[in-house]
Amino acid sequence: MKMFKKVVIFGTGLIGGSLGLALKRKDLAKRVIGLSRHKKNAKLALEIGAIDQIGTSLRVVRDADLVILATPINSIMEIALKIVKNLKKDCIVIDVGSTKEKIVSRLSTLIPNFVGCHPLAGSEKKGILNGRGNIFTGSICIITPIAKTKKNTLNKIKLLWAELGTQVIMLTPARHDQILAFTSHLPHAVAFSLMGSIPDKFLGLSSSGLKDATRISGSDALLWSEIFLSNRKNLLVSISSFQQKLAALKLALKNKDMGRLTKILSVAKEKREQLG
Repeated sequence: MKMFKKVVIFGTGLIGGSLGLALKRKDLAKRVIGLSRHKKNAKLALEIGAIDQIGTSLRVVRDADLVILATPINSIMEIALKIVKNLKKDCIVIDVGSTKEKIVSRLSTLIPNFVGCHPLAGSEKKGILNGRGNIFTGSICIITPIAKTKKNTLNKIKLLWAELGTQVIMLTPARHDQILAFTSHLPHAVAFSLMGSIPDKFLGLSSSGLKDATRISGSDALLWSEIFLSNRKNLLVSISSFQQKLAALKLALKNKDMGRLTKILSVAKEKREQLG
């Protein structure tokens, strides 16, 4: 079932490229056009079949039914400002950024049919070569409508993500950013900091535990710097919470308090088991 005649994707990396592959795999779009800051990425997307055509100008959005902004956060804002005058009246625009409050508050005033989205299907790996058409199957997509979001537009985007195999969850932009500060942004901050705390000369004797705990520190530094800064207030709260837990563990260790130490580790273990 083709939901859209023409889809334009800005950003043909991991998520944007995977969206192109998924749209084509599910036959949800008649034509998919991709644009990228890096010509190599767009060319690769075309070669592997994630897009049907490489866009050469922002004017390519003029007759698009759906525009997907799948670039880093700062670029999402910049691109939206540049394309708004070329969008047709009923064109739907979505983003897939990792923070929502700043993006949704700005773009909802510019684009009548804008819907903020965040598919929780990323990876520390980047680039179209790591993209997969089934990457969204069984994952969660958070949609962040506001009061002015059009019901018909929202329903169509909910259906789109359902067709791509996700479980759709609705949150306000503010609630999204508060939760993701703990469940996504804090783990990245901790992983980056953990790797930074280990002396280079010790890395040759690293355990599998270190690799497991720091896998996401292999993520793109510029991308995550933008995410951290765009959700700075909430991330600072989550970091403070982590510091308190680490301080409690440190105190139990300092006092040789076996009971307290075991309790701290047991509670954490029980929480981890809830993740499956």
